[in-house]
Amino acid sequence: MNYAEGLENYRKKIASVNADEMVLNMGPQHPSTHGVLRLELITDGEIVREVIPHMGYLHRCFEKHAERLTYQQTIPFTDRMDYLASMNNSHAFVMGVERMMGIDTEIPKRVEYIRVLVCEMNRIASHLIAIGTYGIDIGAFTPFLWCFRDREHIMGMLEWASGSRMLYNYIWVGGLFYDLPVGFEERCLEFIRYFKPKMVELNQLLTDNQIFIKRTANVGILPLDVAINYGCSGPMLRGSGLKYDLRRIDGYSAYPELDFDVPVGTGLMGAVGDCWDRYKVRVDEIEESLKIMEQCVARLQKELKRTPDFDPRAKLPRKITPKPQDFYMRAENPRGELGFYFIADGKTEIPFRVKSRAPSFCNLSVLSEISKGVLIADLVAIVGSIDFMLGEVDR
Repeated sequence: MNYAEGLENYRKKIASVNADEMVLNMGPQHPSTHGVLRLELITDGEIVREVIPHMGYLHRCFEKHAERLTYQQTIPFTDRMDYLASMNNSHAFVMGVERMMGIDTEIPKRVEYIRVLVCEMNRIASHLIAIGTYGIDIGAFTPFLWCFRDREHIMGMLEWASGSRMLYNYIWVGGLFYDLPVGFEERCLEFIRYFKPKMVELNQLLTDNQIFIKRTANVGILPLDVAINYGCSGPMLRGSGLKYDLRRIDGYSAYPELDFDVPVGTGLMGAVGDCWDRYKVRVDEIEESLKIMEQCVARLQKELKRTPDFDPRAKLPRKITPKPQDFYMRAENPRGELGFYFIADGKTEIPFRVKSRAPSFCNLSVLSEISKGVLIADLVAIVGSIDFMLGEVDR
């Protein structure tokens, strides 16, 4: 469907509103929309008949930037798409460039494990935001404060490693901007020992809370076939029961050497694929990321110790100019499959085209499908369970 057809369909929907229905705006500054997203609701009393998302309030111009800058210069702009998972963004982009150049097998093991370590730390920080803001959407204020308190430890460590709190520019083509600071591995183990009991408390406070369960169980049910047809990925897809994680499917970086499970929705509190399942998948993924962190730290402290001659920056040509090719690279971000489609002409160090496949955009597209006939209050729960990031929706 092109823009003109979409606009015509939108006009028909608005024109078909009868006297008993009302058009209600939610956003673009509504707190439950998690950013500048406008939802146009066609309601019959408290019942939502239709949800029409309006995007474009936070356009990042990422793809146009990528057509004007070199591969290395584009990395800071990947950080600004999903700005809550900057490490994961740059990891996917950098792996694509490395594979196009044929140097992916030359990356030192220490570099690979550091990349996985910081990406999993960023995944935990991102999920803590998702869980905390989801609780406050429904009225649970304390978990929000707890999640931000614990996320602050991760932000401090990532700032120690990269020099920045959110937009890191740490993972570079061929390596890293810096090696880990001395003592970083020990600080990671301290955080893990501190954080595991905190997750138990969070589960007691929110996951097992009967009010929270009644607000999320059997609400916003996403059947597996609908999730697949809409291109959903990440916790949205796994919440519907499919064990599909690109860290396992594609086996990139150091993930094939690590032991971790892929949590899926089980319908324990209601139907498979409801809001509670999507929330629970993120909670379980935090525990799996802690396992991955422990394994990475163990390897970095034993077999992959720092040495005086270790250089985290690869000896690359002055100009990164891949051979002429079309190449697609994807990775498992906290919100799903982040992909970059490159078109290299082989003549310059600036790509001819970089198309980004943002998981939040695909996950958000299913909102209208799973929100028909729900209460307005339940729509708030559904929007929060998707956990989208507007920086990569509009990109």
